[in-house]
Amino acid sequence: MSTQLGISDIYIFILAGFLGFQLISRVPPLLHTPLMAATNAISGIALVGSIIVAGENYNLFTNVLAFIAIVCSTINVVGGFLITDRILKMFKKENSKSEKKP
Repeated sequence: MSTQLGISDIYIFILAGFLGFQLISRVPPLLHTPLMAATNAISGIALVGSIIVAGENYNLFTNVLAFIAIVCSTINVVGGFLITDRILKMFKKENSKSEKKP
C-alpha cells in the first residue's frame, strides 16, 4: 500500500465533506436528537481507532496525529453526550418528577 497522498484521495475527502454538509443541513429539527446519538456512536468508533493507531507506535508524526485524534474524538464524544442529555431533558415533563413522589 502506498503512503503517498494521491489526487483521488483528496477528491474523495472533498467529496465526502461536501456530501456530509449537504446531508446534515437538510435534516429536519425533529431528527437532530437521534442523529446526535448516532454520531456519538461513530465518534466512539473513531476514538477506539485512534487509540489503536496510537498504540502501534509507528513514528513520531503518527503518534502526534493519533494523540490529536484521541483528544478531538474524546471532546466530541463527551460534548455530544452532554448536548444529547440536555436536549432530552427539554422533552421531559415537569409533572413527571412530582408524580413519582408519594
